Amino acid sequence: MLEADLALSEAKPQRGGRGARRERRAHSAQDQGRPYIVRGIPTYDILSEESLVRIEQTAERILAEIGIELREDAEALRLYREAGAKVTDISADVWNLKFEPGMLREILRTAPAEFTQHARNPANSVRIGGKNVVFAPSYGSPFVMDLDRGRRYGTIEDFRNFVKLSQSSPWLHHSGGTVCEPTDVPVNKRHLDMVYSHIRYSDRAFLGSITAAERAADSVEMCRILFGADFVDQNCVVMGNFNTTSPLVLDGVTTAGIRTYAAANQGSIHLPFLLGGAVAPLTIAGMVAQGLAESMASCALTQLVRPGAPAVLASFFSSMSLRTGSPTFGTPEPAIGSLVMGQLARRLNLPLRCAGNFSTSKLPDGQAMQQSMMSMMSAIQGGANYVLHSAGFLDGLLSMSYEKLVMDTDMCGALHAYMDGMEVNDDTLGFDALAELGPGQHLFSTAHTLRHYETAYWDSALNDDQPWETWDEQGGIDYAWRANARWKKLLAEYQAPALDQATDEALLDFIDRRKSSMPDMWY
Repeated sequence: MLEADLALSEAKPQRGGRGARRERRAHSAQDQGRPYIVRGIPTYDILSEESLVRIEQTAERILAEIGIELREDAEALRLYREAGAKVTDISADVWNLKFEPGMLREILRTAPAEFTQHARNPANSVRIGGKNVVFAPSYGSPFVMDLDRGRRYGTIEDFRNFVKLSQSSPWLHHSGGTVCEPTDVPVNKRHLDMVYSHIRYSDRAFLGSITAAERAADSVEMCRILFGADFVDQNCVVMGNFNTTSPLVLDGVTTAGIRTYAAANQGSIHLPFLLGGAVAPLTIAGMVAQGLAESMASCALTQLVRPGAPAVLASFFSSMSLRTGSPTFGTPEPAIGSLVMGQLARRLNLPLRCAGNFSTSKLPDGQAMQQSMMSMMSAIQGGANYVLHSAGFLDGLLSMSYEKLVMDTDMCGALHAYMDGMEVNDDTLGFDALAELGPGQHLFSTAHTLRHYETAYWDSALNDDQPWETWDEQGGIDYAWRANARWKKLLAEYQAPALDQATDEALLDFIDRRKSSMPDMWY
């Protein structure tokens, strides 16, 4: 199917020299490698000191007066209790935890403000925190879609394809985690195939499994095979992306997974998934206060297990259609919330994950990109350090789209240039460009233009900026179908990064032994 589709796309009129030059520039950027962005523009801080303090005080009040419910994790209970939490028994294995104002902030002082997540290719290791920005593909969709076959359940082949496409983009920095659910693999075994796919088909950093403590442990153990046990003990090589159960609940599966990663000195992201009016206050200020409280309580557990273990404060804010009860993504109010979370994270001195290319559109269309830009720019302007869902998010996170992935990665390329900011020096001021030929003369042939024309501006791999007549003569192909042709081309040209054969064999042996040790589970 892929070869036939590719042949069809190649039969359509193609661009000439300009397209070839653009491809060379894209490949050049990929070959040079840019493991992450160091932002050259300031963050956009929208709230006053007074307003920030009121949000923080409300978060502290939530923690002290309402508390966090902890379920089915006696070890986490012991750690919180010994740290000073006030515990009220609700049932045999459910407890309410209350934290005095300032308690969690004090615990979080040992969490690093910045850390490196190492990749198997050291050139692709990422720095998370500070002025650094890391883009990763979308995460968690049960469905996949493309323009040829429509919407369907994801498979392990789709999973591998998305890892390959992400690896092929110079504008992503991280391989992500559950880029789609491979529903053709048993639930209790698919994490092994997913982690292996990240290792085998990418040489970037990645996320491990979080759906059970033993699956988190398997993820860490596979990293020990890849990097060596001593290296893993001293360095972050994998992270887990953990959701609280909002409102104000930490379940035992989540806390056991957090403890597993922290005990191994590995990173974790602590994410309340807040739907305004459903599991959080309808108003954005209240949603932010709740999100801050939940993420702080979750992050603090890492420091109780192993002080210094990497932890990432996080938020996922969504408005909701009160007529239908459906989440609405890419809307302005949650984007404002993400800007404020940036301010709060910097006051806590913690790295931040928030926002991404969110959309509720069912197709890779204008709605998809309009909503995505609204949400993604809030992460960029707000100072997010790790941006999950940077590429592929469609259908309210229910679907991972092949076309939207390459559309989003193209946008990520533009954001690289945007965050670089402006360099001001004698050369960039361009006085000599104007002086060379004087008033009334075009600048096409000046030395300044010839020196900069290939590097001055970011160049899209997908946009069509030609005159109407040229576009029409070449078939009038729209943006989504250009993206369709591009992902097929990228997969056809993909080459897996080299992996040591002995390491590969050791990983496959571990996977085989783990799979053989348990029966298949499909739910």
